[in-house]
Amino acid sequence: MLGELYTSMFHSLYDLPVVNPRFFNSYGPGEVPGRYRNVIPNFFFWAMNGKTLPITGTGEETRDFAYVGDIVNGLIACAHYEEAVGEAINLASAREIRIADLAQWVNELTGNEGGIKFIERRNWDKKHRLLASIDKARRILKYEPKMEFKDGLREVHAWFKKNWENISKSADF
Repeated sequence: MLGELYTSMFHSLYDLPVVNPRFFNSYGPGEVPGRYRNVIPNFFFWAMNGKTLPITGTGEETRDFAYVGDIVNGLIACAHYEEAVGEAINLASAREIRIADLAQWVNELTGNEGGIKFIERRNWDKKHRLLASIDKARRILKYEPKMEFKDGLREVHAWFKKNWENISKSADF
């Protein structure tokens, strides 16, 4: 938020052409799992190691996961469309995915029989639902997410299999 305030100030004071893209739970190939990483690479890492996937909360929590390729297309569009200058624009998928469904799909893709366990919600997990509006991105940037969520998960899984040796060495929990 502070970064957006600074860039908006420089836009107003110095006419600096700035766009403030807002990413929502980006995911995709190339993200190494770890203690402070996102749920998707961590779930894949644990599932490919045959471990039970931990869900903090009830599993009914939802997130708006945006595939990295869609984010990149949105960023390129931010640089292309003059109408975007001075705006804050959500780059997301505009669809909710339940965390329990995500865990189940990762277990299915990897053949993990470790299942799911529910653990206490972390004290910073305050949002039960997260769904972005991409109306402004559609209007200004002609932004339209292309990646279907399960297809994106398959891409991540393929990347994990191809790079498993390096991922195993780099994961930091």
